[in-house]
Amino acid sequence: MDLLNTLVDKGLRRELPTREEALAVLATSDDDLLDVVAAAGKVRRHWFGRRVKLNYLVNLKSGLCPEDCSYCSQRLGSKADILKYTWLKPDEASQAAAAGLAGGAKRVCLVASGRGPTDRDVDRVSQTIKAIKEQNEGVEVCACLGLLSDGQAERLREAGADAYNHNLNTSESTYGDITTTHTYADRVDTVQKAHAAGLSACSGLIAGMGESDEDLVDVVFSLRELDPDSVPVNFLIPFEGTPLAKEWNLTPQRCLRILAMVRFVCPDVEVRIAGGREVHLRTMQPLALHLANSIFLGDYLTSEGQAGKADLEMIADAGFEVEGADQVTLPEHRAQAAACGDTGGCHEGGGVCGPAPAVAAEPRTDLVAVRRRGAGTDLAPNA
Repeated sequence: MDLLNTLVDKGLRRELPTREEALAVLATSDDDLLDVVAAAGKVRRHWFGRRVKLNYLVNLKSGLCPEDCSYCSQRLGSKADILKYTWLKPDEASQAAAAGLAGGAKRVCLVASGRGPTDRDVDRVSQTIKAIKEQNEGVEVCACLGLLSDGQAERLREAGADAYNHNLNTSESTYGDITTTHTYADRVDTVQKAHAAGLSACSGLIAGMGESDEDLVDVVFSLRELDPDSVPVNFLIPFEGTPLAKEWNLTPQRCLRILAMVRFVCPDVEVRIAGGREVHLRTMQPLALHLANSIFLGDYLTSEGQAGKADLEMIADAGFEVEGADQVTLPEHRAQAAACGDTGGCHEGGGVCGPAPAVAAEPRTDLVAVRRRGAGTDLAPNA
C-alpha cells in the first residue's frame, strides 16, 4: 500500500504526515489492519527497538473533584461508586510506589484529583517525591496535579520530579462539549509551563468520547506541536454514573488504528497505552505493543487493570522486553534535547508535533471493574 510506505518513510525521517494521510490511516479497512500495524511497527522499532517501558500509577487523592469533565469518574456530580479518600501521606505514597517498582515499573506517576494544586499541595507532593527518590535509586517520577500556577512547575522540578502530565484529551473545537469548568487553552498553558520549567512534558488524549476522525487528528497534530516526550493514549472507560456511561464506540480494531495514527504523527515519542486497554483492546493487547512502547502496569486511578503478572507475560510472549532502569527511553536526539533543557521542539518538517465499517461497539460493562485495592485501601496493590 503506497500510503503505508510513505508513512514509514516519513516516520523514519521524523517528517510530519499530512492530515489527509493521518485520516486515511483511521479509514483503513479491517482487511488492511495487519498491514497498518506492521508499517507502524517498523517506525516504533526504529526508534525504540523492542523495549516496553512500564509506568505505575499512584492515586494520591481520589474523587471529589470540582471540575465537570464528562469522561471522569471523579468529576463533580459523579455517581460512580469509586474509592474516595483525601491525600495519602508521603510514606503511604512511597509504599504504594514501591510495589509498582518491585513489579518492574521504571516510572511512578503521582496523580491527584482537583482543578490544580495549591502551594501547600505542591509542598505535600514535593515531600512525597523526595521520599520516593530517597528509597528508590534511579526511579523516574511524573506528577499529574491539574492546572499549574506560575512557579509551581519549577518547585516540582526542584523537588526531584522528572516529568509532568496534563492531557489535552480531545480537539480544541470539541473541548467545550466535554468540560465547561476550564478551557482547552488552560490545558495547553499547563503543558507549556511544565516544558518551560525543564520537566519532561507528558500529554495525550482520550479516544471513544464520540469524537470524529477529524477531532482525533486535530488533537494528535496539536500534541505534535506541543512536542511532549510522551503521549498517553487513553480509551474511554464508560463508568456508570458519568455523562459518557453509554459511549461504547470503540472496537479493538479501531483502537489499533488510533495507536498507529499516533505513532505515524509522533514517531520518536514515547507512545503509552493508558487507561481502557483491557476494556477495549482485550485479546488484541499484544498487537498494540507493536505500536506503543509504553504501558501502565497494574491498576489505574479508579479502575482495575489486568494482573501485573499478566502484563509481564504478555510483553514476553509478544517478543518484547521490559525496559530496564539503566536504559534511556527516548531516542538519542530527544534525550539530548531534554538534558539540555531544549523546549523549542525537536521535530523537523515544521513546527507542528476505504472507510472503517460503521459498526457500533458492543458495551462491555463486565470488563469495567472499580479499583478496590492498593492506594487508599488496606489491600495489597496489583503490581
